[in-house]
Amino acid sequence: MKDSNGAQYRFTLAVRLSHWIWLLAFAVLVSSGLQIFNAAPYLDASDASNPARRVLSIDSPQDGVGTTTLFGHTVKTTGWLGWTDDGEGGKTARAFPGWITIPSYQDLADGRRWHLFFAWVAVLCWLTWIVSSARKGNLREMLLSRSDLPKLWPMQAYYLRLRKTPPPYGTYNPLQKAAYTLIGFVIAPLVVLTGLALSPGVDAISHPLTMLFGGRQFARLWHFAGMLALIAFFCVHVFQVATQGVVNQMRSMITGWYRGEHA
Repeated sequence: MKDSNGAQYRFTLAVRLSHWIWLLAFAVLVSSGLQIFNAAPYLDASDASNPARRVLSIDSPQDGVGTTTLFGHTVKTTGWLGWTDDGEGGKTARAFPGWITIPSYQDLADGRRWHLFFAWVAVLCWLTWIVSSARKGNLREMLLSRSDLPKLWPMQAYYLRLRKTPPPYGTYNPLQKAAYTLIGFVIAPLVVLTGLALSPGVDAISHPLTMLFGGRQFARLWHFAGMLALIAFFCVHVFQVATQGVVNQMRSMITGWYRGEHA
């Protein structure tokens, strides 16, 4: 649908609401997830805790010193990771500081409550986006196709101002399609399923799901990696919005109406 000025009604109310609510839920999930991580500040590529197969650890080998070890390589991260803000005005041995976790002080039980509630909020937003896009008839337009593959680099070059014009595309450009496909249908399901596998209640009634990911520690590793992928998507998404007319892009996600050459 277009108005008299050629603007296209791109986003339904359901999509816009789910977008902004998901953003809030995602922020809380990351923050509460780091609170949970603090209770066991390491990731192992194993079916159970195994220091010999440790991928990441954030420690305080002695008071006042914080270290981060990734694949066996250790760097001092005092004040940032390992020895950080305790959320109560002091410093302590803690992986992530209080200013970035929910709650700010160390409380695993409350962190899990926040995480579980907003996990279901995020899932509902994700499902709303899929259903609303399918009902509008543009879900297929949002999925990456084989013909889009050769256009990925030219589109990125356009974003980086290395070429003056983007390759021809429809409602969504190739990079948007790649992001929506990867995040909506690969990363998001992975994060949801590994989150369920980490739930003691779900594990008790559906242990095969946990074993599908290689055990609880492997599921925890995949869950953390999925979070990093979602954060990377968020950063790329913000970059794209900022370089493609931030006012127009923000207006479209608030009002639904998009104005532009490819509207």
